[in-house]
Amino acid sequence: MKLKSISRVLFAAALSFAASTAFAAFPEQPIRLTVGFPAGTGPDIVARTVGDQMSQELGQPVVVENKAGAGGQIAAYSVARGTPNGYNILLGEVGSISISPETTANLSYKPIEEFEPITEAVRTNFVLVTPADSPYKTLAEFVKAAKESTDEFNIATFGAGTPGHFGAEMLAEAGGFKIVPIHYRSTGDAVTAIMSGQVQGAFVTTSMAAPQLAGGKMGALAITGAERAKMLSQVPTFKELGMPDVDFGAWFAFFAPKGTPDAALNVLNEKTIAALQAEKVRKVLEDSGFVIVGSSREDLSSLLVSEQRRWSEVVKKTGFKIN
Repeated sequence: MKLKSISRVLFAAALSFAASTAFAAFPEQPIRLTVGFPAGTGPDIVARTVGDQMSQELGQPVVVENKAGAGGQIAAYSVARGTPNGYNILLGEVGSISISPETTANLSYKPIEEFEPITEAVRTNFVLVTPADSPYKTLAEFVKAAKESTDEFNIATFGAGTPGHFGAEMLAEAGGFKIVPIHYRSTGDAVTAIMSGQVQGAFVTTSMAAPQLAGGKMGALAITGAERAKMLSQVPTFKELGMPDVDFGAWFAFFAPKGTPDAALNVLNEKTIAALQAEKVRKVLEDSGFVIVGSSREDLSSLLVSEQRRWSEVVKKTGFKIN
């Protein structure tokens, strides 16, 4: 081999070694994990529970930052515009990642184009809840009353364009009645409205429903998903009750800005999955109503494509647009 050729090979090898070792020690500083909902909510529980364990797995602090508002869009935008170096990641969810692009004409970010998938962390289903003193104790009674009522039923949501909003629309279509979605700005306001009887019902996640049901502050009529939830085994599924089309859920996944190096993404994927598999993490999340996933980067990428297609069809049926 000629001297110049040998030099080129050695130079290329040196570059390759430099690139591989650049992230060999990753991470070398704290990682910021942004979540788009307030402290104490389901997404926050996931972020803090997994983030604490990730700190141990990575050997660097994972600092959770709550940027609540606009159904997670504020947080998603901030991370999408952040430095793509592996130290700036997002806990995104179905609403801000897959639903918002279909409901918001001028969305300030493009999830599929502007995020690198890390891993799908958890999933959860939704429970149709009613005020504790509601006269409707079964789904059949609820649907019958809604169909016979001269007034439209009020259903609380945690924001326009959220899974709970479209779930209510699915229920109304499947049951053959009309609803008026009442969009609350905060989770707390919506929960208060349900418990005080200001609305006839709402769809809330299993993690949010469980403590309220245990405390006798709400009633539960049915749950989405193929099977009953372990923590709410007394609540039948919509499928069991003859309404299989009322089937939706929420997923939560980790993302990084587009352009984040593969080496960093691979480390984040590996360590996040390890964190999810830790016994104490699994217990907290499962006790909170979540199902552990821990997917590959490729599987999360495929999920984004299929979910955007699915929610596009749901949104079109309702004709709903934010702007």
